[in-house]
Amino acid sequence: MKLIFLGPPGAGKGTQAAGVSAHLGVPHISTGDMFRSAIKNQTPTGIEAKKYLDAGELVPDSVTIAMVKERLSMDDAKNGYLLDGFPRTVDQAIALDAIDAPDAVVDIDVPDERLLSRLTGRRVCGKCQGTFHISKLADEHTCPVCGGEVYQRADDKPETIATRLKAYHDQTEPLIGYYSGLGKLRRVDVASLASVDGDSRPEDVFKAILASLE
Repeated sequence: MKLIFLGPPGAGKGTQAAGVSAHLGVPHISTGDMFRSAIKNQTPTGIEAKKYLDAGELVPDSVTIAMVKERLSMDDAKNGYLLDGFPRTVDQAIALDAIDAPDAVVDIDVPDERLLSRLTGRRVCGKCQGTFHISKLADEHTCPVCGGEVYQRADDKPETIATRLKAYHDQTEPLIGYYSGLGKLRRVDVASLASVDGDSRPEDVFKAILASLE
């Protein structure tokens, strides 16, 4: 099966993608990992992408698309793939259709207010690098595992999260309409899976994703 995962930052795409790819026996291909691997292995597209990154420039679509094509041609993707982080725009989606079109697109739909609460409440331990939510900490400054000091990453501050969500809505949400028009969209409403504490359990989201693909 060939899949794409969509969803805003903080929706849990990475966690769910890892579980679904293992369940289906297809590689989980995230854009970040793909770039790092291509650059490390000095593939033709990796060398090209590094030129732009070293110059502090955005990697153009043509190079990113070529890198995706290169990755999907590898042996482990012959029976399918799970793309996470690509495509980001309708133009990229059209290019992917010409390379190896997806069978289905899973949209992990999480309300913005829940994402803000989830991400702005996240804390990281400076000592063991553990990640916790402030609502689960007895002491909001102390790691419950190693006793180290926990802190809020710059990426998790309200103004940064708001900027990231706006970028998602502006750039990526049009993909929902594109894939819906092709009859490939599978929407997973995380809010409907909320438990008594107001949040959803990862295992419930995982089951809902598999059910949407049956």
